[in-house]
Amino acid sequence: MYWEPDIETMPRPRLENMQLTKLKRTLEYAHRSPFYSQRFAAEGIDINKLRTLDDLRRIPFTVKQDLRESFPDGLLCTSYEDVVRIHSSSGTTGQIIVVFYNQHDLDSWSNLMARCMFGAGTRKTDVFQNCVGYGLFTGGLGFHFGSEKLGALTIPSASGNSRRQIFLMQSMKTTTVHIIPSYALVLMTVLNEMGVDPRKELFLKRAFLGAEPYSEATRRRVEEFYGIDVYNSYGLTEMNGPGVAFECTEKAGMHLWEDAFILEVIDPDTQEPVPDGQEGELVFTTIDRQAMPILRYRTKDLAFVYPEPCPCGRTHRRISRIKGRIDDMMIMKGVNIFPTQIETTLMKVPELGSNYLIVLERRNLVDEMIVKVEVRPEFFTGDLRRLERLRAQLVADLRTEILITPKVELLEPSSLPISEGKAVRVQDLREL
Repeated sequence: MYWEPDIETMPRPRLENMQLTKLKRTLEYAHRSPFYSQRFAAEGIDINKLRTLDDLRRIPFTVKQDLRESFPDGLLCTSYEDVVRIHSSSGTTGQIIVVFYNQHDLDSWSNLMARCMFGAGTRKTDVFQNCVGYGLFTGGLGFHFGSEKLGALTIPSASGNSRRQIFLMQSMKTTTVHIIPSYALVLMTVLNEMGVDPRKELFLKRAFLGAEPYSEATRRRVEEFYGIDVYNSYGLTEMNGPGVAFECTEKAGMHLWEDAFILEVIDPDTQEPVPDGQEGELVFTTIDRQAMPILRYRTKDLAFVYPEPCPCGRTHRRISRIKGRIDDMMIMKGVNIFPTQIETTLMKVPELGSNYLIVLERRNLVDEMIVKVEVRPEFFTGDLRRLERLRAQLVADLRTEILITPKVELLEPSSLPISEGKAVRVQDLREL
């Protein structure tokens, strides 16, 4: 079943014609902003001569530094009187970026979120609990208004206060949650401490996980513990937030809503397009946003496009789960490593808990990786020989996955800090 059958199953030629019509209108909006008007002039770009989707490639990429340097309103295409909300990035790695929305933009975003949630099985009869932060973070309000658009009972529980989250799930018979992956793992520990069996004492059917990278092994662990279906979602602040792409009930890649975004996949080094099925960096252009459209935005997220259509019947292309961000990639002894590769290995081991930390150090000019991971209480019995066998096996498994030999430290349960927000999984101490 579809939220908007005509759009979701639109034949590709019609969908691409729609994209072109929306792109031309978007270029007109963008030309009103100080940033793009100056860029078009500097590059000698006449937007009236961009007549095909392929012509979009004549426009230079937009990168996060452009948004930082244009703070606060260099990309704004309209007056302050016309905009009704802003969201922003956390600014943890530099100057924050701000995205402006007018009412059309918010209505469009809410509809995309309703489409996402409906495609993953959520209905008006569901009870939706939003266990993520609100405020300037896009995830909270994005899902909230999408749920209300869908007509589901919506609980804005926000993040943290785990026992209250569980109380609300029990009292309101929550069926659907939006939750950060690492916090879903934290709640597993709290449920165990409270003696609550989620399969028997909760009413959950599905969870939407996003906002931070996580592995397929983590998805399976969450599904098995709660007895639910877990769906991947993808979004980023610059493109509204959540709702850019979402899994349907097939769970076979995330449908990118191509009536709102144009996707390119490029080789991050050569910046040339790569074919479907080949991994590359995702590049997006908004085509249904008026206040602050963004053209050819380099996300630094790595994924690929599935070449075949989805069995669900939707014609919008699907992207794979995000392998990682170029920024997150660790280079150790000449090897490129993503944190999700390590998480995949750890989450397959039943003796291990859900909390881990990757520490990168430099000793005597040599880089070292230390993987610290908690052991589950029932396995942390003081049997040193058993722990040493487990440690040695982990070292071997990790070496097979990441091609270098890390150190592994097995820790008592609850030894590592617990975060109710985005988890910090990597500490790079090499520059210190």
